Amino acid sequence: MRLRLAAFAALFVVCAVAFPTHAADPLTLDDAFQRVANTHPNLRLFGTRRDVLEAELDRASLHPALVAGASVENAFGTGEASGLQGAEITLSLASVLERGGKLDARRTLVQSRIDALAVERATQRLDLLAEVARRYLAIVAAQQQTAIARFDIKQRECTVTEARKRLQAGASPESVVLTAQAALARAELDRARAQQRETAARQHLAALWGERAPTFEVAGGDPLALPEVADFAVRADWLARTPELAQFVGEARIREARLQLARSEATPNLDWQVGVRRLQGSDDFGLIGSVSIPLGSASRAQPGIRAARAELAGLEIEREAKGLSLYSTLAEAHGRYRVAEVEVERLQDDVLPRLAKAEAATRAAYRAGATSYLEWATLQAERTAARKQQLEAALDAQRALIEIQRLTGQAFVAGAGSNTEQGVSP
Repeated sequence: MRLRLAAFAALFVVCAVAFPTHAADPLTLDDAFQRVANTHPNLRLFGTRRDVLEAELDRASLHPALVAGASVENAFGTGEASGLQGAEITLSLASVLERGGKLDARRTLVQSRIDALAVERATQRLDLLAEVARRYLAIVAAQQQTAIARFDIKQRECTVTEARKRLQAGASPESVVLTAQAALARAELDRARAQQRETAARQHLAALWGERAPTFEVAGGDPLALPEVADFAVRADWLARTPELAQFVGEARIREARLQLARSEATPNLDWQVGVRRLQGSDDFGLIGSVSIPLGSASRAQPGIRAARAELAGLEIEREAKGLSLYSTLAEAHGRYRVAEVEVERLQDDVLPRLAKAEAATRAAYRAGATSYLEWATLQAERTAARKQQLEAALDAQRALIEIQRLTGQAFVAGAGSNTEQGVSP
């Protein structure tokens, strides 16, 4: 189905833009996608489900069975019916003549379920690929947190060195050195935690394809590189093509087929029988035949017809409710992305450069004895906190971006020299 390919490409391209790779050996996001798409049991299960439905289609295509019968009458009684003297032996062939299009209705119902299975699989696959992107993002986030921790360690090592110089010069007490060493130890703790988070996130990702002891390294990237996105109104238009709403088209066909099957029950079937009878006493043969039809089939079929109509009518309401839910989710994700985008940009352009200049000036002032350790350490903490804040905002934007891709099935494509956006053609 074309929509499935578009959905798969959507998640791949957007994350490839967000996390560009340069090495062939580390695991890329595309590699992770392929592993999950090829091995995840939730996707492989659809193959067996299709086999079951195809078997049901074969069964639904069967005509009523022919019934061969034999009967003996007037045997082993009394008088003329004693023994087999007056017995009547009948051989018959009977079946049911289906009327009202029941056979076609059964076939249509099962075939509509087979067709709907493809859209259901596309939705399941898209959800799985979105989960792959989130878990891959968690690894990249841990790598970036490790980098921030290393940056903080370098800052704290510098303060420890300068504090020791001041202590040796008799310009500050030993408590300042101990405080600086404690701050360094906390920065090293942050690095250890981030490294452990990366290990756990790698295990979490590998669990999607059943790998128990992962040894791979992921191809890192820059989550701060956020692509341009279309306006919300444009994305809302794309929402109509999401597989989650496409499922309702298949479900509508299923319910229409059920309604047609219920209507076919209003036309009664004909039970017929033909055969030959042998009169044992006279050695004569005679043909027999019978036809029967049940009465009141139309009235008995009405409850089923009303139920099928109600289910079909309720589907439109279900689709409307699902559409509102998806629209709300898209609006929330798009809003989160915009807010995070602004936060990342302002921190990068305004906050971090000023903090860097202030920290450098305070470092020089501390070396000159013009300021206290507390002021310098506070600025170092502010600078590290701002970098963490920027990373968290970027990660929130990336998560929102993955959700937007999952909902709309549209991809971001890197243009020459800049990030541009366009829809992926199925």
